[in-house]
This record gives sequence, C-alpha cells and structure tokens, in this order.
Amino acid sequence: MKAVNPRAAHLGLAMRCVAEQAGAISRAGISAATGLNRSTASSLIDELLAGGLVRELGATTRSQRAGRPGTALGLRDDGPAGLGIDVNVDYTAVCVVDLTGAVRYKHVVSEDQRGLGTREVLDRIARLARGAQNAAEASGLVLCGSAVAIPGIVDRRTASVTLAPNLGWHDLDVTEVLPADVHGERALLDNEANFAALSEEDLIRSGQSYLYVSGQIGVGAGIVLDGRLYRGSHGWSGEIGHLTIDRDGPECPCGRQGCLERYAGHEAILRAAGITSGAGTTLGPGTNLGVSPTADLIAERARSGDACTLAALTKAGQTLGFALAGCLNLLDVGTIVLGGIYRDLAPWIGPEIQRELSTQFVGARWVSPEVRPSAFGAEAPALGAARSVVRDIINDPVRWLARP
Repeated sequence: MKAVNPRAAHLGLAMRCVAEQAGAISRAGISAATGLNRSTASSLIDELLAGGLVRELGATTRSQRAGRPGTALGLRDDGPAGLGIDVNVDYTAVCVVDLTGAVRYKHVVSEDQRGLGTREVLDRIARLARGAQNAAEASGLVLCGSAVAIPGIVDRRTASVTLAPNLGWHDLDVTEVLPADVHGERALLDNEANFAALSEEDLIRSGQSYLYVSGQIGVGAGIVLDGRLYRGSHGWSGEIGHLTIDRDGPECPCGRQGCLERYAGHEAILRAAGITSGAGTTLGPGTNLGVSPTADLIAERARSGDACTLAALTKAGQTLGFALAGCLNLLDVGTIVLGGIYRDLAPWIGPEIQRELSTQFVGARWVSPEVRPSAFGAEAPALGAARSVVRDIINDPVRWLARP
C-alpha cells in the first residue's frame, strides 16, 4: 500500500476548502474547517500562494473566531488549466477551463466522421488540441493535463479505446496525439457520458445519486452514486444504448440487433421525423455548443406542431422511458438527467419518459424520480473532461507544485 504523505494530504485539504468556499474563507477559516492549527493552515496557504494555485482576493471575511478579519482566498484563474476533448461521431469539440472551472476557450468542428480514416480523425484531434494549447498559453494559462471523451468503451489503465462501434474503432490509442501534462503524463480517457455526468457539479457537490443519459448518434449513460462516478469492474458501465429493445430489431454497429440507440438515438429520431441530417459545418471558438443544428431543427419542427416530428419524439421518449425504468429498478437513483440532444428535446420526450416510469418503475407508487435537462448542452462531455483535469489538481495540488 502506498504511504500517505501528510503534507500532501493537508495541502489537498486546504485547496479543497478554498475551492469550495472561494471568496468566503480565510486562513483562520481553513484552520476552523479542517481542525489544523493556525500556523499549519497559514503555512499551507503560503505554499499554495507561492505555487500559483491560490490568490488573496483583497476582500476580508470575518473569522469564526475572535480577532481581526482575515483576507479572503480564492483560486487563481491565470495558472493551471485543463483541456477537454470530446470525439463524437458527428463532431469534435475542445474546451479549456481554468482552475476555477470557467471556460476560457472552446471550439467545435461538426462533420460526420464515420467516413474518415482513423489517422485523419486522430490528426484532427491533434490539430484541435494544439490550437487549444496555443490559445491557453496566449491567455497566460498552462495546461496541466488533458482528458478525452469517447463514445464507447475505454480502458483507463492503458488509455486506449476498447470499442467505439459508431466510429468503427477498437483497441486504439488516442492519447498518443495529445500534448502531455506538466509531468509528461498522458491524457485521461473515459466514456463521453461519464465525463458529461461530471459536468453536473451541483449534483456532485451535494452527493446525490443520478443517471445521466446522453443522446447523440449513440446513447450512453453516466452512473453517479452518492456523488461518485461508478464505472463498473471493467469500465463498461452505462452502455444503455446497447440494451436490447427487440432481439429481431435493426442491426446495430456493435454487432447486435435491436439496441436502444436504433430506436431513440439522434439518427433514429431524424429518420422517424423525415429529417435529413446536415454535417460538414465548422463552428468557431465563440460558438455556443449547446444545440446541434439537427437537434435545433427537430425542436423547431416540434414547436411548429409537425405531426411526423411529434410522433417521432413520442416514440423515442416512450422507448427511452421503458429502458430507463429498468435502470431505475436496478439502481434506485432519484434523478435522471437528460443530456446531449435529449436536453434540447426534453419538453417533448421528458413527459413520455415520466409516463413510462409511472407504470414500469416498481417504486412509482411511493416515489417519483425527477427527470430534468442537463445544465449544459453538447459541450458537457468536453467541459466535464476539462474540469476533471483541474479537479485532480485541486484534490492533489502536489502534482502541480512538484512540476519541473
């Protein structure tokens, strides 16, 4: 078992206090919150100040103890930053966040990548990553790491894609094309729904259990139990898109038949609504990533009362609700968060999901799970990925302080 370094543990404790109560906590407040004596707490903060992680804000806040007001502390927004990359079937997005979690750069390229060779996609990822790194450095930020969201199963131990059926990828090393962090370590890698689930910081902080459902070309889910992401024994949890709805249904890229995403995924809804998917659009750094063009079109047609579109959304919501009821029967979480295109289509599919839960969820007589749209749109995976990088620095600031 690896020995715990008390100083490192105390630095992480102090750093988390500053992060959680930025602008409202002083050295004395950290001492009171952590149980560390005042001189130790002050020494820790001095080290974090010298390392460029924490700043004195100038404003004062009253200590919980008697004495002079203390200087309020906050995280620096001009030091380490995290890079998040979302590689999906019909777009690639990058996002840079500073230590406070604020977005400092974002860029998305919208194009169907299923017709592209693996090397072409990897080269695009590398170009976008370099552009994000240059933009971060121009803003005075230093990338402390990167994380990649993939629509499929990943092996976090080897940082490789085990299977991404809609991209046609298997046993592929994606991180080789990305910039290393300040220690030369390779990028983090995880399922896109897992990273998207981590963007729901209000639910994470309150320690809630919820199921984040991400609707893209495929359908994925991030499972969060008591505020902690659950990945399963092999990292395969959350593959809700490949739950079997009909064993004799249409073939899925995963090699099986009748998977949920063939009935409730983005393209399934487009087909049922009679809408042709548009791709090949490049959106600039200032673009709002919240709504994809085709999801926006679906919503526009639904608002106009188009019967075909409304029928497609009703069917997708019913099928998704049926699958989610089975998940709730197994997991018993209190909240379902609708992400990806489902966030924008929540006014139409949300009520259908709720109706299915009322009849298919065994606990429906006693509780009514909340079905709510995600706090973020299509940017959620890249944002969650970038924030996971800076969250690692907050939890373990020694990684940054010990940089070359």
